[in-house]
Amino acid sequence: MKNRNPEPPTGEQSGLSSSSLDPAPPRREPAAGASSSGRPNLVIAIVPVLLVLVTFLFWYQTWFGRRLSDAELGKYLSDTSKPRETQHALSQLAEQMARGDPAVRQWYPRVVALSGNKESGLRVMAAWVMGQDNRSEEFHTALKPLLDDPDPMVRRNAALALVRFGDSSGRAELRAMLQPYPLTAPQAGKVIFRLKERDSVGPGSIVARIQVEGSPRIDVHSPLSGTVERRLVEDESAVRAGEQIAILAPGEGQVWECLRALYFVGTEEDLPDVERFVRQPRPGPSADGWPTDIPDRIQQQAALTAQAIRQRAQE
Repeated sequence: MKNRNPEPPTGEQSGLSSSSLDPAPPRREPAAGASSSGRPNLVIAIVPVLLVLVTFLFWYQTWFGRRLSDAELGKYLSDTSKPRETQHALSQLAEQMARGDPAVRQWYPRVVALSGNKESGLRVMAAWVMGQDNRSEEFHTALKPLLDDPDPMVRRNAALALVRFGDSSGRAELRAMLQPYPLTAPQAGKVIFRLKERDSVGPGSIVARIQVEGSPRIDVHSPLSGTVERRLVEDESAVRAGEQIAILAPGEGQVWECLRALYFVGTEEDLPDVERFVRQPRPGPSADGWPTDIPDRIQQQAALTAQAIRQRAQE
């Protein structure tokens, strides 16, 4: 399957932001905000304008919608000391790929190189960008090693991108996207939770801290988006290194994209995980790490994905 942008039917389609005063007596006292000459105090007048201008320029320089020149693209893709600039460049390349701009291919080796960058955020985005051109064997080859990346977000972006190449080698990672994610203590100590059950998390959110006597506290970050489904240990209790302390339920966006991918490459082995999102919501807290409130579009997509998997199994 090599169509450029495969899309499953969606449920909605039913088929799927002072100055000083000059001593010149006799003189009149100036009014507040005016100099001795009666002119407005230019400093007071100009400073707010400058603040607005600086704010605008900062926004303009960091807004991903700002068009980068080829010189800027080359610089930002090579110099990763400012990751946001590199992400800006990657975002523009993805937009050019979506338009089918052939000039973008000159930058493909730089994108592949970024997929091995030490900054996980750049690897995450590089994996996403490489999925935008499913005709590039250069990208197809570079995506496969990312399925073994230590960062789950990199692995998941790579698995989703590979589906666009008709490649199901990331199916195990796709299935993991539908499952609860166990959060572990990086070190032994006393766990102090920052978030409650049902709180939302995003990549990098601090869920808890591990307090070690005589040492700084160690933050326990969520590597992905979702919610704190359950705490597995009591707050301020002692934990061992590697012990599971909480379960994170997958976020809606993650589930949605995964179900759309499994529509194309899912097998019967994936059905139990897919069909958990077809069930009707039930009251009360979840006892098994699965969401209790499932949006309609997720239920519809899960049902259609399960149907597609069964049809493939019969072929």
